[in-house]
Amino acid sequence: MKEYFAFQWHITDYCDQRCKHCYIFAEGHPTLVETPWERLVSTLANIERMADKMNRAPYLYITGGDPILHSRFWDLLELVHSHGIPFTLMGNPFHLTPEVCQRMHALGCQKYQLSLDGLRDTHDRFRKHGSFDATLAAIKTIRDAGMRCAIMSTVSATNIDELPDLIDIIVEHHADIFAFGRYCPTSEDKAHKETWHIEPQQYRKFLDRCWQKFEQHKDSGTTFNLKDHLWTLYLYEQGLWKIPDGLDKDTIYDGCNCGNCHFTISAEGRLMACRRFDSYVGTVNEDMCDVFHGAKMNAYREHERFEKCAKCELLRFCRGCPAVAFGYIHSFYAPDPQCWKVF
Repeated sequence: MKEYFAFQWHITDYCDQRCKHCYIFAEGHPTLVETPWERLVSTLANIERMADKMNRAPYLYITGGDPILHSRFWDLLELVHSHGIPFTLMGNPFHLTPEVCQRMHALGCQKYQLSLDGLRDTHDRFRKHGSFDATLAAIKTIRDAGMRCAIMSTVSATNIDELPDLIDIIVEHHADIFAFGRYCPTSEDKAHKETWHIEPQQYRKFLDRCWQKFEQHKDSGTTFNLKDHLWTLYLYEQGLWKIPDGLDKDTIYDGCNCGNCHFTISAEGRLMACRRFDSYVGTVNEDMCDVFHGAKMNAYREHERFEKCAKCELLRFCRGCPAVAFGYIHSFYAPDPQCWKVF
């Protein structure tokens, strides 16, 4: 079986919520964009050409905004299904009736990802009143239709103390997958607000609390995806993971996926190395394979430029989150603001 090349495909900016940490709405009220049908068709063809050239199989993460709000949403799913391309949907819970979920599954959707960003009051304050309960209810609806349900959380100082208790609730509702990532500031002034910033040792203690929860629920049926690359540092320090013997010293094996087998496609048709910061590298009108191997993408592969990580034995496996670093000081190569390692 061919290895996958992942595409996070934003097909619309339209959304039922106005999340406080959303990068689409964070800097004001933008003109909302829906990708025209003709561009959806041509982009899918471009995706397939690129994957074929690279001898990879495409995997789509179709999102928005809320992708179901696209006027040709079902037509796109029909088209993707007819091409036999596997995909995950990432959206809101508000339109997920049993009939809708059954139709999504029939058209090949393998997984639906929802978000929970704290306990009820905190989550609803972040997103929309009633969103917390609607999300929990949607987990069963998604699973009953035959899809897996993933829950994703965004961690900041506002909700960091609530996430361990949220894990219990997610397990209780039988979510298939749980993961979290850190809040990525969208402008310099947000980076230093007490409501967002997490100190490095505070974050390490948070990972420790979460790991204890993961161990407590390891036989629950919920998979805990260690999405944040600082998990590598935590497990390394705990003796739960070690650097494998016999590896090439110049090869990047894991860690930040920016520049490696991943593209983000915006609703406007922009290609980005990462959706979490301004990492424009081209457009869907170009040959995606050429863009992927071009100079703009190569800039994200210059691992020796990382100011802190280049001195660390975990460079080939971690590198923290450069998008968070960029959000703080607008440098992709700056030290991860939550990395606690001291040389």
